[in-house]
Amino acid sequence: MYRVLLALALACSMASCGTSRSVVASLNGDAHNPYKVGTKSTPAQNTPAPVQTASTDKAPKGVWEKAPKGVLSDRNYELTRLEPETARDLVNEYRKKHGLKPLQLNTQLTLAAKEHSRDLAKWDRISHYGSDGSNPWDRVKRTGYNPRVTAENVGTGQASFDEVLKGWRDSAGHNKNLLLADATQMGIALVQDPKTEFKTFWTLVLGSPK
Repeated sequence: MYRVLLALALACSMASCGTSRSVVASLNGDAHNPYKVGTKSTPAQNTPAPVQTASTDKAPKGVWEKAPKGVLSDRNYELTRLEPETARDLVNEYRKKHGLKPLQLNTQLTLAAKEHSRDLAKWDRISHYGSDGSNPWDRVKRTGYNPRVTAENVGTGQASFDEVLKGWRDSAGHNKNLLLADATQMGIALVQDPKTEFKTFWTLVLGSPK
């Protein structure tokens, strides 16, 4: 049984932007699961990275990952649903264990999350860059939200929020975003498309307004 469950994490603030991504690092693995997941980190930057575009699908080269054909065809997504309030409660339960304040659902952050999930589903990719070259900070600002800090986790292929949340908790970069002390609000979105290889596209956006 071959599967690949991917997730990405990115956090940005007015002063810095740090990235930690989990991507397909190798397609040469053992017979049980040949799709290895690796992590990449980039140091904090004082200014946002410039918008990049590629000639093919407008996505910056090297930052979009595509699932091998049929890799998730054995999974059942009939019961896959997202209940935002339940997702919020699960995130807050985890934050509470670490002495952090709860997050409130925010409609603008939810819109930013939903638009990115839709874009990822359209191109059947996983990335923090939109097909127009936008980054999480750009997408949050587009909604009218004026962020002091914002962070984004992305996952594809998971059949439930419990599954994607576990993956985020188990990854240092994603976990750092879940436990972002400065965050006060969140938005969460799921887009499903059975015609894609990834099937599900989850986006969590955390933020705090100025």
